[in-house]
Amino acid sequence: MTTRSTRAAAPGRVLAVVPARGGSKGVPGKNLAQVGGVPLVVRAVEACRAAPHVDDVVVSTDDLAIAGAARRAGAEVVVRPAALAGDTASSEAAVLHALDAHAARHGRSADVVLLVQCTSPFLTGADVDAVAAAVLDGADTAVTVAPFHGFVWRAGGDRQDGDGTGVNHDKSVRPRRQDRPQDLLETGAAYAMAVPGFRAARHRFFGRTALVRTDPERVLEVDDPHDLARARALAPLLDADRPGALPRRGDVDAVVLDFDGTQTDDRVLIDADGRETVAVHRGDGLGVAALRRAGVDLLILSTERNPVVAARARKLGVPVLHGIDRKDLALDRWCRERDLAPERVLYAGNDVNDLPCFALVGWPVAVADAHAAVRDAARAVTVRRGGDGAVREIAGWLLGPALDPDPPLTSRPTALPRPLHASHN
Repeated sequence: MTTRSTRAAAPGRVLAVVPARGGSKGVPGKNLAQVGGVPLVVRAVEACRAAPHVDDVVVSTDDLAIAGAARRAGAEVVVRPAALAGDTASSEAAVLHALDAHAARHGRSADVVLLVQCTSPFLTGADVDAVAAAVLDGADTAVTVAPFHGFVWRAGGDRQDGDGTGVNHDKSVRPRRQDRPQDLLETGAAYAMAVPGFRAARHRFFGRTALVRTDPERVLEVDDPHDLARARALAPLLDADRPGALPRRGDVDAVVLDFDGTQTDDRVLIDADGRETVAVHRGDGLGVAALRRAGVDLLILSTERNPVVAARARKLGVPVLHGIDRKDLALDRWCRERDLAPERVLYAGNDVNDLPCFALVGWPVAVADAHAAVRDAARAVTVRRGGDGAVREIAGWLLGPALDPDPPLTSRPTALPRPLHASHN
C-alpha cells in the first residue's frame, strides 16, 4: 500500500539520468551494443530527448567510449567515480551522484529526476514523458509497467522440484482472464522521483507511486546475449514508429546499392555453356526509377565481375562500379568526387563484404535475409528479402506517399513480458 502524497503539483525542472557503466558481465560492452544500428545508450538518450517534459539528459559513466557516444547523441556526461562503477553499486547511488554533479554544474538542482535504463531498447519518448508528467502532477514517484495476465508460480522450500505454489492465484482455482485482477509488470525501463523525497529516501520508490502503463509488446530488458539477439530481431518491426528510425528524403542525398543478395536473391543460374543469369524484382526497378526522378544520386557497387551487373545497371539507367575488391575505397572516392557527405549516403547490402561500406555511411541498411553481422550493424533493416522488393521498400521509406500513397500495414510479433530482475547500469 502506498502512502498519500503530501506534495503539491507544481511545474519544475526535469533531469533524466541514464546510468551506463562500462563493465557488464552478462553482455560485454552492453551499453554500446547496437540494436537497429543504434547503441543502447544512444537509444536511451534519444528517448529522453524526445520527451517534452525533460529539460536535461545526463549519462553517468566510467567509460570513454560511452561518454563519446552520449555526447554525440546530445547528452551531458557525468564521470562516475570508481566507487560507483562496480557490480555492487546501485543505480540509485549513480543517479544521486549525477544529480549532485548536474546541480553543481548548472547552479541549481532539478525538481524531478528520472532513472532511464539503457537495457530497455524499445522505450519511447512518450513513456519517458509520462513518468515525468506523473511526478510533476503530484505523485512522489512513478514507474513504467505493462499489463500482465500470466499465472505466477514459486517452487516451495529450497528445492526447485518442491511443491509449486501459486503466487498471484490459488492453484485450485482457474479463473478466466477477464475474472482475474489486473496484474502489472514493472518493465525496468523508466522511473521518476521528486528530488527532495529521493534525496531523503535514497531509493526510487517512496510516497505515492504512479503506475504508468506502457505497451507490453515493447517489454524487453537486455541482460544476456539471448536478450540482445531478440532485441535485434524485433528492431525492424518495433522501430517502425520510432522517430528517425527509417530514413526520409531529407536525410539522404545518395543511395548506393550492392547487387548480389540485395537486388537478387543471391542465387545464380548457370546454363550448359557456363553462362550465368540472375533473377531481379520489377518492383525494385520501379523504386530505382522513382529515386532517380526525385534527384537522388544512385550507384550500383559490386565485387561481382560478371557482365550481368553492368547489364542490369544499364537497364535501370544507374552508374555502376563492379569487379571492385575494396568497395569501401571505391565508395569513399565516389563520395569525394561528387562532394557528397558520407553521413547523408544510404548504402544497402547483405553480406560481410558490405560491412566496411556500412562503417563509412550515415545510413547502413541491411535487407531482411542479410548475414546476421550485417543486420546487427545496420541502422535499418528491410522487411523484404534481397531480390524480393527490398530496394523498392527503401525507395518507399525515402519518398513516402509519392511512391506509396497507401502503404500496406505490417503485423508485429509480440515481445512477451517476462519477470524482470534488477540490473546495475
